[in-house]
Amino acid sequence: MKLDIQSLHERFGNMFEIELLKELFEYGNYMEVEEGFTLMRPGGYIRTVPILLSGSVKILRADSEGREALLYYLGGMDSCAMSLSCCLDRRQSEITAIANEKTKLIAVPVDKIEEWITKYSTWRQFVFMTYQKRFEDLLGVIDQIAFQKLDDRLLGLLNRKSKQCGCSVFNITHEELGNELATSREVVSRLLKQLERIGKVRLSRNKIELLDTAKL
Repeated sequence: MKLDIQSLHERFGNMFEIELLKELFEYGNYMEVEEGFTLMRPGGYIRTVPILLSGSVKILRADSEGREALLYYLGGMDSCAMSLSCCLDRRQSEITAIANEKTKLIAVPVDKIEEWITKYSTWRQFVFMTYQKRFEDLLGVIDQIAFQKLDDRLLGLLNRKSKQCGCSVFNITHEELGNELATSREVVSRLLKQLERIGKVRLSRNKIELLDTAKL
């Protein structure tokens, strides 16, 4: 993809005024990253904030023992509230951000984030909307943990992955799923076998197929 004013206008024309698009083109760094690429790590200072054009990024938070739990996914036209908060407060990152598939994004320098908040009302609205969306995502995570059984959370996670990739077969290990659900590989393996017995999934080596009976 060639990044230019026209392509930015096609994607953001209904969100940002032309003056902001010109600055986004001038100062933003266009990137294409492959699945598995790490955009942020805990402890690092955030120099840029991503705005996704396509693809998806998963945001994880680790505990003191290094176990990671999935907080939310970023999709097209999304940005990361955690990154915005850390960069505005000049704090170190508390999250891990990993490309969930091939992803295209614009990395916006930290100094422009704060400048544009006071300079452009549309950017200020975008930042507030980003915080609102991520707050709703986190409420959803809390609801799942508090009110859903782990097997339902596992099926929900597989359904989200299916919608993101437009596929039903995932090359993913039980350990990776356990990390995203903040549980162990053994628990995930046991739940997947139960789901296979009732016809929700089909299992093979490092592959999981979500069957039609399990799709939401």
